[in-house]
This record gives sequence, structure tokens and C-alpha cells, in this order.
Amino acid sequence: MGRVAAFREGLQKLGWAEGRNIRIDTRWATADVESIQRFAKELVALQPELVVSTSTPSTAWLLQQTRTIPIIFTNVSDPVGSGFVASLPRPGGNATGFSTIEGSLGGKWLELIKEIAPRVARVALLFNPATAPFAEYYLNPFRAAAQSFGTEAVAAPIHDASELESIIAAQAREPDGALIVIPDIFTIAHRVEIISLAARYRLPAVYPFRFFAELGGLLSYGVNLTDNFRRVATYADRILKGANPSELPVQAPVKFELVINLKTAKALGLDVPPLLQQRADEVIE
Repeated sequence: MGRVAAFREGLQKLGWAEGRNIRIDTRWATADVESIQRFAKELVALQPELVVSTSTPSTAWLLQQTRTIPIIFTNVSDPVGSGFVASLPRPGGNATGFSTIEGSLGGKWLELIKEIAPRVARVALLFNPATAPFAEYYLNPFRAAAQSFGTEAVAAPIHDASELESIIAAQAREPDGALIVIPDIFTIAHRVEIISLAARYRLPAVYPFRFFAELGGLLSYGVNLTDNFRRVATYADRILKGANPSELPVQAPVKFELVINLKTAKALGLDVPPLLQQRADEVIE
């Protein structure tokens, strides 16, 4: 994956080369809790010098297994609320890392929907409460933005993949509906189904990461995950050289990207404003 490659490249630039002075063991977990828990146990049993985690659930399970091995998280939305750190500037335990939380995104996604589909009157925010306990960070600014736009804001919690079609179909039955998909491991794991259903029901949708738009999603806006992984290498380097994660502040995201899929816009009968296209980091034609 590109994100892991960015992490490896970052380490190489800092003098760490696999087979020479570092060994990297990788586990790929799906969105189910059992695989995350199993791999967390496996990695901690290896007694590594540090572990890099990629989500809120994986970080939670790792911290259940160890409070001594340093953990660097990469895509955690609410590390304080999740109990991973005492505070952002002073984590205080064995975990620190890079957050994806930017609460204003909840409102920004709605603005983008209205810009690309001005007639939209009802927008649903799709999330899984079990894998997105931080959803309120996005829901509150989403609701505030909806009120300013005179748009109906709908929270659309989903607990199982079998509910996806019924929830998206229900949103499509209402006139001038749209969808916002928030970043969590459930929506990422089921991205192909979500994008396909949005297309089938002709529902304009905004997604949190570039790869959603690359797979056919209408528009994505959010944290540049590759950049976050590249930055993780700097903390890994410092910890391997003796730094204590309790004293390394949690870093906020610094790089965001907007990607628009013009093919999907055309299929939905939407004209993407030229100014919006100019602002995009990438336009897929």
C-alpha cells in the first residue's frame, strides 16, 4: 500500500534500512473486531521496540495488551476522548501519534455537497457507532452548517454491512437527498459497496479520502493519509533513538486534499462549477 510505502521511505531517509538495522512485521486486519484483537496480541507477543497502529479500534486493542511498548497511531480521530492519551501536548503514556480529527470537516463536506449539487435539501451522515465513537466531532459542525444552509441534517448510524442498501435507498427515496461518509474503518472496509450503492440510487455523495473518488465516488475531501504516514517515520525515528512517547505531542493533520470525479458527476447529471474544479488537487476525467 502507498501509505506503508511512504512510512518505509520516511524511515529510509532517516537512516533505517530493513535487513540492516530494522525489521518490520506487518499485519493487515479487516474491519472485524476479532481479527484486530488477534493481530494486536500477535504483535505485542513479538515484544517489538514500537508498534504503529492505523485506526481507533486497533490502537484500543493494542493498549489493552501493553502499557509499556511504545505505540504510534496514525489515523485516530479522538485520542483524548478514546483514552489513548491524557492530552494532545502531553500524552503521558506509551502512545502518541498523528490525528485525523478536524471537526470543521463536518461542515466543509456539507458546503461541498451544496456547491456541486445546489438543489440538495436533505443530507445524511453515514457512520458506524461501534467503529466511529468520535462521530459527534463531525455531527455537531455538520448540523450547524445544515442549519445555516437551510438543509435537513440526518444522522445515519449503521451497525452492519447488511443495512447499507436499506439506509442508502431510504435516503434516495427523499427528493434532493445526498450522503456524507465519515472516516472510520467500517466505511473504509465497505467503500466499494457504498460507492456502488450511491451510484445505483443516483445519490450525490462526499467521501473522506482520495481513494473513494478514485474508485468512482463523486468527491472526496479530507486528510492526506500518505502524508500522515510519512510523518509517522519521524516519531518512529525519535522513539527508536530513545525518546519517550509520553513526551511527544499528538500532531494534528496539516495536509488536506480535494478530489473530484467528473465521470461520476456527469453520470449524476451534475455540472461541477469551474471554480470548484480549479480548487481541486485532482480532477478525474
